[in-house]
Amino acid sequence: MDEHIFDKIQDIDLKKTMEKSYIDYAMSVIAARALPDVRDGLKPVQRRVLYSMVELNNGPDKPHRKCARIVGDTMGKYHPHGDSSIYGALVNMAQHWSTRYPLVDGHGNFGSVDGDGAAAMRYTEARLSKISMELIADITKDTVDFSPNFDETEKEPAVLPARYPNLLVNGASGIAVGMATNIPPHNLREVVDAVVKIIDNRTDEGRQTDLEEILQVVKGPDFPTGGTILGRYGIEEAYRTGRGKIKVRGVSNIEPMGNGRDRIIITELPYMVNKAKLIEKIADLVKDKKIEGIADLRDESDQSGMRIVIELKKDANSNVILKLLYKHTQLQDTFGVIMLALVNNEPKVLNILEVLKLYLRHQEEVVTRRTKYELNKAEERAHILEGLVIALDNIDEVIRLIRGSRTTQIAKESLIERFAFSDAQAQSIVDMRLKALTGLEREKLENEYKELKERIEGLKLILGDNNRLLKVIREELLIVCEKYKDERRTGIGYDDSAVDMEDLIPENDTVIAMTKRGYIKRMTSDNFKSQHRGGKGIKGMHTLEEDFIEDLFMTTTHHYIMFFTNKGRVYRLKAYEIPESGRTARGTAIINLLQLQPGENITAVIPIREYRESSYMLMATKKGVVKKSPIEEYANVRKNGLQAIHLRDTDELIEVKMTDNNMDVFLVTRKGKCIRFNEGDVRVTGRTSMGVTGMRLSGDDEVVAMQMDIQGESLLIVSENGLGKRTDMEEFHVQNRGGKGVKAYKINEKTGEVAGCKAVNNDEEIMIITTEGIIIRMPVAGISKLGRVTSGVKVINMDQDSEITVASIAKVREEFQSSEDEEEQEEE
Repeated sequence: MDEHIFDKIQDIDLKKTMEKSYIDYAMSVIAARALPDVRDGLKPVQRRVLYSMVELNNGPDKPHRKCARIVGDTMGKYHPHGDSSIYGALVNMAQHWSTRYPLVDGHGNFGSVDGDGAAAMRYTEARLSKISMELIADITKDTVDFSPNFDETEKEPAVLPARYPNLLVNGASGIAVGMATNIPPHNLREVVDAVVKIIDNRTDEGRQTDLEEILQVVKGPDFPTGGTILGRYGIEEAYRTGRGKIKVRGVSNIEPMGNGRDRIIITELPYMVNKAKLIEKIADLVKDKKIEGIADLRDESDQSGMRIVIELKKDANSNVILKLLYKHTQLQDTFGVIMLALVNNEPKVLNILEVLKLYLRHQEEVVTRRTKYELNKAEERAHILEGLVIALDNIDEVIRLIRGSRTTQIAKESLIERFAFSDAQAQSIVDMRLKALTGLEREKLENEYKELKERIEGLKLILGDNNRLLKVIREELLIVCEKYKDERRTGIGYDDSAVDMEDLIPENDTVIAMTKRGYIKRMTSDNFKSQHRGGKGIKGMHTLEEDFIEDLFMTTTHHYIMFFTNKGRVYRLKAYEIPESGRTARGTAIINLLQLQPGENITAVIPIREYRESSYMLMATKKGVVKKSPIEEYANVRKNGLQAIHLRDTDELIEVKMTDNNMDVFLVTRKGKCIRFNEGDVRVTGRTSMGVTGMRLSGDDEVVAMQMDIQGESLLIVSENGLGKRTDMEEFHVQNRGGKGVKAYKINEKTGEVAGCKAVNNDEEIMIITTEGIIIRMPVAGISKLGRVTSGVKVINMDQDSEITVASIAKVREEFQSSEDEEEQEEE
């Protein structure tokens, strides 16, 4: 054996060698593969793909090119890694469900939200999207640094100019070594408005922007697949610290199918949730009997949008099943925000204000470099034009000098010596064509020179004044925003577990309307105008066939709304939890908001501010039973409701009032009978008791209303055919509960049976609602005051030949009237 071999062997520390190699590898992954740059929001592979497409002249106004060509160019010139990683990045930038504003316009099979992969790159084609042109705009004007590629045969940009904050707009995700990033996408308009806010504060007020101002502008992430973010706590935590957990829920609606069955329709999913796997998971839960009550599950999605249909069994509680889906599937998911990006090639966790400021700093540098480049070009051209103008002024001598020279070089030297031209000016004069001698061409040169001088002056002003520079950035941002802005896709809802959400909701007067079939909505109180008695009314709500408004009342957004059902159960919501809609909108099905049991309908709705010890809940049923319980018994209403009264098999709860134990009670029946008794006659019982007899009914008669004496000075009774009257309460004497009552309304063929009854005062207004959804609002004073045994006057015009009748009446309180109504009443 050659003894010299041993001289070449070196002893090394394996531990140190492994550490050094691993650190080198880790830094390479962190800085050159997995993390985006804070300035343009792109990873190296994405930046290289886009730049390769630029070099291929593969813009949005050019035909699509084979993806294999794009991948090959990227790999051969800039990215010496596997073609699958390059193609994967290209595909991701083209998928509209993965990228909020796609940077690549794909042509062919680029996969699906079901997790299907894209077709092979030899089959697909692509080109740059229009918005991606804003990322590479002015890249040829020395706006960014270029560095050598892996074999130093090409130059590639270290970062793109990026005319909009792409890091926040499209987000980013990546796993490096020992760290990861997960930045959600945002709405372009909100992010641009945030940058504009920072610029305006600096230029107009000379101050820095604080984080609170940004939180008011950027509402939250805006995912390409839509969905609903639950609460703002996770959003604010992520924006303030750079880390946070955002709960996202898919958008679903419960629709009645008839025959007592419902179906759940899912139209939007949380970001990055695989639709096919979600459906498979739901099927597995049904198979393993973790979720029971699902009869059918199918995917009806098409090009018009997503639609997953879950049909339920007849006895299934749709709200309970929906809650189980949220719990066991990705229909409700958590997006873990880690706002980690490269700042000067170093990974840093940033809050949203830092991201925006670093982007703005990048834009200041880009626009400064572009302005300097354009200034140099303008000055060079102006210098040439100065020489041409001098030459034209002395054209005879210039021609003589050139004709007398043997070579071009001698001609240039002669011109330089005679007129003190620079070498560039002399060369341009030598190259000048004869057409430049015409008067028109000379005029063009002089105009061009004048415009250039003005442009040079403007460019120098931008470079000399940072506020002007910021104004240029602001203007360009707003142009991009105007071209590509769209509405938010992701809504921001309320988190059930959030405790501070109510503080963020202003307390305003509001109108709550609910139909017989259970559609509910919240409206502003100035949607209705006062009319005279006998008017036709306005369209108050689009309803389904055979549906009509049953409850209409006014409250505030912070009141509890207690929902009592025909089965004697009570549910509770805050008024602001009811979705707000326009006057003619149908509203939201109540089963989307409350966990109603099968066959359960809302029969009484009352607002309540707080649960006071001296207050009681007085209830009345269709069969004349009344019950009184302390209001504290209903202070802790569970999500799935609470038993409010025990009912006999055929009885139903029709009305509930909040009382103080000193009021007189009026019960009015459909056949026009009325009884008045003091509520002291009704003993206080527990929450689940049955109650006592309030009124004995004859035949098929039933109670339609319960009113209290303090609610008004007279009883307003309206019949099904639109006739009505007021009767003084003194005409109804107090008797013991349990009696048959006295005649309160004269019923005949013209009037129809009693539709509703309200206790009113002379200065109040009422709303009358028909089964077609027409609402008329009128002063009570316009309705005649008559005796007990009368039918009244026409209060609303009804078509005698149609089947439309009065459905119910509601009282409008003075303090809820709009200023417009008050002005009308003053004029009247």
